[in-house]
Amino acid sequence: MFLIAVGGPASNDLIGGQIDYLCLNVGGAAPLIVGKQVKAIATLSRNRSPIMPDLPTAHEQGLVDFDVVTWTAFFLPKGAPPEVVKKLNDATSRALDTPATKTRLHELGVTAVAPEHRSPEYLAKFVVDEIARWAGPIKANGLQVD
Repeated sequence: MFLIAVGGPASNDLIGGQIDYLCLNVGGAAPLIVGKQVKAIATLSRNRSPIMPDLPTAHEQGLVDFDVVTWTAFFLPKGAPPEVVKKLNDATSRALDTPATKTRLHELGVTAVAPEHRSPEYLAKFVVDEIARWAGPIKANGLQVD
């Protein structure tokens, strides 16, 4: 059985042999991999993870230009005042640049978004591009939200 999921119950099913494959964020999977409870095949991002630098990427293993990463963003209601958007964006950017946040993100296997990609304008374009990127494979495989 094949499963792409997030979190504990699915990890338990993988360890227990109820499923054969699970796609997790590297931060959540690292303890299971290091503890030899599961076998890692590859990271799905274009670059190797800083917390598991010996684990090759799918790209390195022949899936040319394969790059799938998770991302997180703040979304505000449409029409949010520009000064509020700027204040939240600036505060978030400053927080991402602190040594404590950088250290914690590294421990979790998370790479913070580069400063040049932190603007509301960049996010707006990125979201449109991601929707376009994934619409075809989703429709082609008949997938739908349950």
